[in-house]
Amino acid sequence: MNKNLKDLAKDENSVVEDTVFQVVGFKLGEEEFVIDILKVQEIIKMIDITPVPNAPYYVNGVINLRGKVIPVVSLRKRFGFEEKEIDNFTRIIVVEIDKKLVGFIVDRVTEVLRIPGPSIEPPPPLVSKVGSEYLKGVGKIGDRLLIILEIEKILSTEEKKALDNSL
Repeated sequence: MNKNLKDLAKDENSVVEDTVFQVVGFKLGEEEFVIDILKVQEIIKMIDITPVPNAPYYVNGVINLRGKVIPVVSLRKRFGFEEKEIDNFTRIIVVEIDKKLVGFIVDRVTEVLRIPGPSIEPPPPLVSKVGSEYLKGVGKIGDRLLIILEIEKILSTEEKKALDNSL
């Protein structure tokens, strides 16, 4: 049975043995993150980003994707990672948050994964450089630990409004 990660929040204490969560994996530096595949609209190669005056520091600007203007957020900047040159592996993951499209720049997209429900645990303190407010949990696949991001919480309500106002 497939479920999305939103259902995990409702069912945290009663994860069914046969529940499987589908996620998209990506890397920032050496850390491996995943997000709910149902939130991902598409993954694109880097394209020209138009800077926007007075945008928050972590917003690189906007892109025009098939006629839609989409803000692009650097997850490296947002999470306080050191900046890195854009290379052939850099991607923009376009996700839907509160019925709006947002692009997130990541170092590389790794793969689509299926995480068994019982192998997902709440995030332990100091699991990552990323603040715990953005984390849904940690998934284990073999010897890999995958940090599960709660994509809706990457931008606060105030930041979403500021982003809307700056565009």
